[in-house]
Amino acid sequence: MAFLIDTLIVWIVMTPIVAAIYGSQYLNQQMRGDVSATSLDAAANIVLAVLTVVLWRVFGGTPGKRAIPAKIVEAKTGAPPSTLRLVVRFFAYLASIIPFFLGFVWIAIDRRKQAWHDKIAGTLVIYDDD
Repeated sequence: MAFLIDTLIVWIVMTPIVAAIYGSQYLNQQMRGDVSATSLDAAANIVLAVLTVVLWRVFGGTPGKRAIPAKIVEAKTGAPPSTLRLVVRFFAYLASIIPFFLGFVWIAIDRRKQAWHDKIAGTLVIYDDD
């Protein structure tokens, strides 16, 4: 659910920016998959990666995760994770996504409800009632 909320926020913010820079025709072509990656796409991905790690570090999660409410902690100690651990977690999303999102499906059968990226990074998502 948190991922869907975050995706919606990114879409709402990025769509007008991309339309203002490239025009609505570019958006239509991108939706059809007719446009190759641009420097704007690369810059946007870098900004989103940095923003995601900063939000995880400062608030324990992205707006979607905070809406649930949940936060990311170190799996062994329950303490806030280090920035390096969060960067590893971000890039470890690939391990959860690439094989048909199986790393996320794993949450349903894992005793601690850890996705593969959480296992790789040594993190855990917990519900935060504060």
